[in-house]
Amino acid sequence: MSHSPFEPNLPDSPDSGTKSGTKRAPDAASAREPILATSGVSKTFPGVKALQGVDFRLFPGEVHTLMGQNGAGKSTLINVLTGVLAPDAGTIRLGGEVVAFASPQEAEAAGVRTLYQEVNLCPNLSVAENIFAGRQPRRFGAIDWPDIKRRAQEALARLDVALDVTRSLDAYPIAVQQMVAIARALSVDARVLILDEPTSSLDDSEVAQLFKILRHLKQSGIAILFVTHFIEQTYAISDRITVMRNGEREGEYLARDLPADQLVAKMVGHERMSARLREAAHEEQGAGDLPASEQEQANAMAAQPFVELRGVGRRGTLQPIDLEVPAGRILGLAGLLGSGRTETARLLFGADRADSGTILVKGRPVRLRSPRDAVRHGIGYCAEDRKKEGIIAELSIRENIVLALQARRGWWRKISRQRARELADLWIERLGIKASDAEQPIALLSGGNQQKALLARWLATDPKLLILDEPTRGIDVAAKFDIMDRLLALCANGLSILFISSEISEVLRVSHRVAVLRDRRKIAEVAGKASNEDNIYRLIAGSGE
Repeated sequence: MSHSPFEPNLPDSPDSGTKSGTKRAPDAASAREPILATSGVSKTFPGVKALQGVDFRLFPGEVHTLMGQNGAGKSTLINVLTGVLAPDAGTIRLGGEVVAFASPQEAEAAGVRTLYQEVNLCPNLSVAENIFAGRQPRRFGAIDWPDIKRRAQEALARLDVALDVTRSLDAYPIAVQQMVAIARALSVDARVLILDEPTSSLDDSEVAQLFKILRHLKQSGIAILFVTHFIEQTYAISDRITVMRNGEREGEYLARDLPADQLVAKMVGHERMSARLREAAHEEQGAGDLPASEQEQANAMAAQPFVELRGVGRRGTLQPIDLEVPAGRILGLAGLLGSGRTETARLLFGADRADSGTILVKGRPVRLRSPRDAVRHGIGYCAEDRKKEGIIAELSIRENIVLALQARRGWWRKISRQRARELADLWIERLGIKASDAEQPIALLSGGNQQKALLARWLATDPKLLILDEPTRGIDVAAKFDIMDRLLALCANGLSILFISSEISEVLRVSHRVAVLRDRRKIAEVAGKASNEDNIYRLIAGSGE
């Protein structure tokens, strides 16, 4: 990037997104030494440059948030900082001294503690035992249980938390378990506290309690590195923000100087057009060339919803949401990673159970307690991670395609090999799957053809609604356009589709309407002239119309 590696993007910086010539004094941290810093750190995996010359700094008494899309390099940077991975190039300094942690244990011994999204404690042990596991104080050769209890209470008191430390950890909710994990970290004099998605399973009140504790820790001089996908939480707690994109540090900013819409633009690499350019583009395009015309909007409104979500939510995962997917229409879900897109899909498919609201199929309430229930109601789901949750690499294309249909029929009504081959050949031809034969192992197909095979799996069940979560991720441009064109053709024949993608341009290209999600809740639904990238990004950032 163009700016100095250790100079934050203040308002007079070219990267700051503000008018040039507007100057202000450097922030107070610039006069201090960072407690943790990297210089030129790089890390490469086979075929992937996960980090490329990353410069990063973390100051004492500050909450520094790391932001970026999926694959931006956030997790890899944390793993390098904490000794999980060794960098291929670059240096790491802790307290001004070069360090090279060979393991997380070495990092912890040096005062760098990490708390992950999942609390890595022992739920069957007491709170006190968890805080001092592996380093119990002893007296006369035996574990000093009264001392452990007293010191555990003191550690929690630093966080303004009062618990019965003799109770089993699993007797407390996840938010309290997070506090116990923090208390354990502080009991060994942590200088740096890294929190990786700590709020993903917390409700609003629990997040507020956690932030209260983090502010207290910040005042005591602890440096906090906070990783999240939630924009509102970022601005509620952050002093400083580093944006990662495609394995590089896009920039470092003071939170007060980086508006939310600029943050989103920097994360996704989207440069907003000026108002004049937008108006000119619309005039040149004409109303008929908009992603969803007014006529299409009217048609969508008139179409009978195949599925409706009314106040459907799940505690700690998704705020209650209202959605309608009309028959023969595509509803797009737009939002950053962690906004609630996949969570919505999983609730609708019965992979997770909703604890509020009602799901209606063709106007009738249904209970989707499992994917089997969803399939029985004509719902199919192509998951985001096709290698882990989609294809079965050891099976042939034929076996992968008939899998969902066989599951719906039940294993006692086995599909004959001849019928399975006929179905596979039919969908290989219809979707243009490039394969030598239906018996070819699916693992040998390209990413785009694997994705088409997963579409074939669900289309073979004759679904009424198809949920597609990132259906074009990791495939080439030609395959992307081919798949999206085929989706539009399927809709013309009456199929309803819920389309999820991180690429807003893809969502707009195929969707009749777009629901915008932010921080686990739906914040808008747009169509017609409002369906443009600029407005979607502004809505995601919290400043749209």
